Amino acid sequence: MKSIVCVFLLLSLKASTQNLTKFVNPFIGTGGHGHTYPGATVPFGFVQLSPDTRPDGYNDWDGCGGYHYSDSIIYGFSHTHLSGTGVADYCDILLMPTVGEPQLNNILNNDPKKGYASAFSHKTEKAEPGYYAVLLEDDNIPVELTATARVGMHKYTFPDTGKINIILDLRHRDKLLEGSYIEIISPTKIQGLRRSSSWAKDQWLYFAIEFSEPFNYAEIIDSSNTAMVRAPQFGSKIISGPHLTSFFQFLGDGGKTIIVKCALSPVSCMGAWKNMQAEIPDWDFEKVKKNADDIWNKELSKIEVTSLADEKKPLTDPENKLVIFYSALYHCMLAPNIYEDVDGKYRGRDNKIHIADTFDYYTVFSLWDTHRALHPLLTIIDQKRTNDFINTFLKQYEQGGRLPVWELSSNETDCMIGYHAVSVIADAAIKEIQGFDMNLAYEAMKHSANLDHFGLKYYKEKGFIESNEEPESVSKTLEYSYDDWCIGQMSFLMYLNDRSSKNNKELEYYNNRSLNYKNVMDGNYARPRFNGGWYSPFDPAEVNFNYTEANAWQYSTFVPQNNFPSNELFLDSIFNSSPITKGREQSDITGLIGQYAHGNEPSHNMAYLYNYTYSSAWKTQFYLNKIMGNFYKNTPEGLIGNEDCGQMSAWYVLSTIGLYPVSPGKGNYDFGLPVFDTVKISLENGKTFTINTVNNSPENIYLDSISFSNTPISTLQVFHILINTGGKLTFYKTADRDKAFNPKNLNFNKYKIPTVVPIISASSYAFSDSLLVTISSVNEGGTIYFTEDGSDPTTNSKKITYGNSFYIEESKTIKAMYCLSPKTIDEETCTGFVTAYFKKLLNKYSLKYLTKYSSQYTAGGETALIDGMHGGADFRTGMWQGWQKENMEVVLDLGEIKEINKAGAGFLQDVRSWIWMPAKLEIYTSIDGVKYTLSKTIVNNTPSDNYESKEIKNVEVELNAIKTRYVKFVAYNFGKVPDWHPGNGGDTWIFCDEVWVGERSKE
Repeated sequence: MKSIVCVFLLLSLKASTQNLTKFVNPFIGTGGHGHTYPGATVPFGFVQLSPDTRPDGYNDWDGCGGYHYSDSIIYGFSHTHLSGTGVADYCDILLMPTVGEPQLNNILNNDPKKGYASAFSHKTEKAEPGYYAVLLEDDNIPVELTATARVGMHKYTFPDTGKINIILDLRHRDKLLEGSYIEIISPTKIQGLRRSSSWAKDQWLYFAIEFSEPFNYAEIIDSSNTAMVRAPQFGSKIISGPHLTSFFQFLGDGGKTIIVKCALSPVSCMGAWKNMQAEIPDWDFEKVKKNADDIWNKELSKIEVTSLADEKKPLTDPENKLVIFYSALYHCMLAPNIYEDVDGKYRGRDNKIHIADTFDYYTVFSLWDTHRALHPLLTIIDQKRTNDFINTFLKQYEQGGRLPVWELSSNETDCMIGYHAVSVIADAAIKEIQGFDMNLAYEAMKHSANLDHFGLKYYKEKGFIESNEEPESVSKTLEYSYDDWCIGQMSFLMYLNDRSSKNNKELEYYNNRSLNYKNVMDGNYARPRFNGGWYSPFDPAEVNFNYTEANAWQYSTFVPQNNFPSNELFLDSIFNSSPITKGREQSDITGLIGQYAHGNEPSHNMAYLYNYTYSSAWKTQFYLNKIMGNFYKNTPEGLIGNEDCGQMSAWYVLSTIGLYPVSPGKGNYDFGLPVFDTVKISLENGKTFTINTVNNSPENIYLDSISFSNTPISTLQVFHILINTGGKLTFYKTADRDKAFNPKNLNFNKYKIPTVVPIISASSYAFSDSLLVTISSVNEGGTIYFTEDGSDPTTNSKKITYGNSFYIEESKTIKAMYCLSPKTIDEETCTGFVTAYFKKLLNKYSLKYLTKYSSQYTAGGETALIDGMHGGADFRTGMWQGWQKENMEVVLDLGEIKEINKAGAGFLQDVRSWIWMPAKLEIYTSIDGVKYTLSKTIVNNTPSDNYESKEIKNVEVELNAIKTRYVKFVAYNFGKVPDWHPGNGGDTWIFCDEVWVGERSKE
């Protein structure tokens, strides 16, 4: 917790000897899909005061950050923004200056002239660290913005007019919840609470606003409730509700300037006023702006880079690497955000108020993204905040029940996958950054790994997750196994401190779990498992819900804990394959080189894996040169994908100085391709780590040799501990690929051969007569034990060696395990159980598809609708067949003429995911398969207007003993996504699983 005195000291910091803020272009990433914002903020500040050009981020993916460079209308200036996320939230407490009659809607009938929104031009727009300015053209109002950590400061210069207004609109963007209010407490002061729901389901944000001069008239409106005040009879006025807006009117004079201060607090209005008094006690706009610039220069000067070639280029040059670098470093310091008042009070994960008395409490942890590069970067340049982040994690564990996954304003969004707080903790601990309770951290890490949600139950039981058990099953298996390795690293540290049998056992346990990635590796590919075997059909280029925002090409190399030699041919095939993905449209997959996708995080370690080949480390440098040169520019479109709270920029910062953490938690960095003549990193221990590059030129893109403190080194890695002691790293570059450096000693980890669970394979899981089943293992020298009655196998069960095939003629539940040697299970030499269900159909029905199901949603193929296995409530598990935009038409062939008295089909409705019940279901019958008679029509009566609706419905009708051989099911598509839905105008889906006739199967 910082005292008020410390805050004043922070605000009075002297500027760095270098003016590094001149190299920062906050507009980088505001175009394309970068999702950044250009407004005023300070490093890791609570306030991000920025213009909003997108009134609705939920329906507009590129509006997640509130601003997009392609726009020409500003709706106002709000005080919180997310930097480069893929989901919208924030944009809280919107203020907007206007003249004339006040308007309380931002726009009417698509005409900004009829609302308080205004046109603007980039010609009058200016952004630099801690400052933003623009001209609102409709009312000719110049606006300037600056900020401290917890307070935003506005400067409005009004034209000569009789009516000057400042709008405060709490309805902007997110849904307001009950409890929100605006209160007038004096002619110059207002306060209130914006309690809202969006990505963060229950966000509490108190605010205190003070005007530099009193307003003459004001209105606060919520639906039919209105509070009006007029000078001089003020008195306190308060209005609460979920539709709050207001305006404050001032007497106009020619060229009047009004300054507004808006302080935020997660705790209370009183806390907001304290924050304002501590950080901006007066009205000196230029002083606050200067202090913000000084603070930014101090933070940016932690890494000072020199590039003689780029110093000669204009600051507007799209290729100016100094601008690109410092803009990236700037983006690395926008999140996480301080989330406590100046007195240390904060709102915890239990929604109660606490005090951080020994550390600073933060929010906005995009850990799936930032554990890869941003947090490792901060272990070099910001160890104090790294400790604060981890102490925040531990408080969230104590107050909320678990470590954060993607935490936002004291809300766990559970966005993305894994439990990557453990990566951040292990990486800091292994680097001897241990200003936190190690025992509590270890406890919390183990707790995250041993929950049962998000597929962890299956993962723990058998070492992997099947596609029908949990969506994104492959990615979760891979990332859980990496996280478990991180816990193993922490276990190792705990074992060093206490060599007890308990710590030794836990070390072995988590190291074994870290090898679970092998259970989804089919050769080089990370492939989904299903029913004990492999999911089929399989196409590595297909984007589906077995992976997280990716396909098999992009996830198969995500094994950071595995330091075995990389498969060079497989890496080549990734970078040289067709850059066309198949299956589901995934907007995050951008920046493609072959199937390498730099615009999304799963690919970020991939180019560095050539360092782990025996003769082709030069390819790391070759591809880094291409990635850095093509995907980072000094333009609004200068980021190839979402910034993701600093991860995209952290990759660039680390790569350009020549270091990258391929395996956070190992404590080392891989060498890449340094692009600057010199790099000086100021460490918190007072020492300086220097990186020099000799023969630096655009043509010299390969490393010739490397030395550390004038001693030649033979590896492609350096340990954090060496960086932290200071010293000098020198890279020598060459244009000759044949002279490129290759390590003499790769120092691969000597892992024991993992015990991989068996694979139970068959052509289908439903059959008519008999079915050939194969049980195999990728291991040699062990034994597979299995049962055919669903019981758990033991070492006394049937056994096979390596693999074996056999026929089954009845429905079976086969369970198998692999053991390295025929010892007892108690000695933990065996894997978890793999289970496969095979169903013998009671009839010889077949199915013909008149309209083909989507390749993304096959549910197992041609027998999926008649196999007796039903899909669950989560469509992403792959148990449903899907049709988008078109009707579902299938014909069931009974094999012979039969008398049926029932027919039906099962459907799913998940409105959020664009899946609706069919508008109607028609059932036709035919003797010859040519001429069909309509037997029944069932019109859907399930409500279709509930966004949260998720329902499984079996539609079944009586058919009055109809004789037929063929039964045709026609399910009619719902139509376009309705206007009220965020995906309005899109094409809806039909999801079906199981069609039947006669008595419906009970299985």
